[in-house]
Amino acid sequence: MYARTATASLAAAALLGVGALLLPTPGSRTPDTGPGAATGTGIRTVSARAAGASAGPPVVFAHRGASAYAPENTLAAVDRADRLGFDWVENDVQLTRDKVLVVVHDTDLRRTTDVEKVFPGRAPWAVKQFTAAEIARLDAGSWFGARYAGTRVPTLAQYLDRIEHNHQNLLLEIKSPEIYPGIEKATLRVLGRKGWLDPGHIRNRLVIQSFGAGSIKKVHQQRPDVTTGFLGTPAVADLRSYAAFADQINASFTSIGARYVAAVHALKGAHGRKLRLNTWTVNDAPTAVKADRLGVDGIITNTPDVVRRAIG
Repeated sequence: MYARTATASLAAAALLGVGALLLPTPGSRTPDTGPGAATGTGIRTVSARAAGASAGPPVVFAHRGASAYAPENTLAAVDRADRLGFDWVENDVQLTRDKVLVVVHDTDLRRTTDVEKVFPGRAPWAVKQFTAAEIARLDAGSWFGARYAGTRVPTLAQYLDRIEHNHQNLLLEIKSPEIYPGIEKATLRVLGRKGWLDPGHIRNRLVIQSFGAGSIKKVHQQRPDVTTGFLGTPAVADLRSYAAFADQINASFTSIGARYVAAVHALKGAHGRKLRLNTWTVNDAPTAVKADRLGVDGIITNTPDVVRRAIG
């Protein structure tokens, strides 16, 4: 999914406003009341909607965490989404040189860390060229704002610990699987070690997605009980073949219309439930309303509070 600058995201949030409520759920807490926070008390999204069919407004996924308000894919972004009252966060995982899964979007480290300063002779600074210990030295927050200086790139294990602590759920993207042989097995291994492959997590709290159809097929083959999503917009004629190994079609908003959403919903996914459609990356209120009217099941957004207000 595309990158969006913090400045543009914050400007959009300021212009559109924030707040409004969805249905409260058990264990909800008072959300953050700082800039970009939702108003009201005790608001959480209904977590089970992301994996199974149910009525109601679209599920709102915090894209790379609440990435309009904190540096993307960091624990700070996860915590910000939590304070805003959002159960579902989306992230990206890649493999280091020593085969450790880290949470970062770009296949190189330049945009969101100070890697060029710390390792000036290591161009092109690809994630796969660095060890986990080297990446742990990088500042992944200063690019976003001085208050986040010293924020680190988390490992997937660290990320899972934090969202478990926050009682959040995960839409996990396997990034660029074509350059990371074995990343599917490695991802499932970490998820299993951290307790995320038990029935409760699998049923309600975990979805694995990728732009690589082959990667999602591997996940489905290795753990057929896990909910999976394909990132992209397959032709309508091809949807049935994707439904054999995916439960969701997660498509760019600019690529879909009402007929496409209906075509997806007319099929059953890999687990015999209605094939679902989540759309990305929707960051403003008018587009969120349009997406809702198309009948999408979920909206992936950098500004989850803005989207919640629009569709709530």
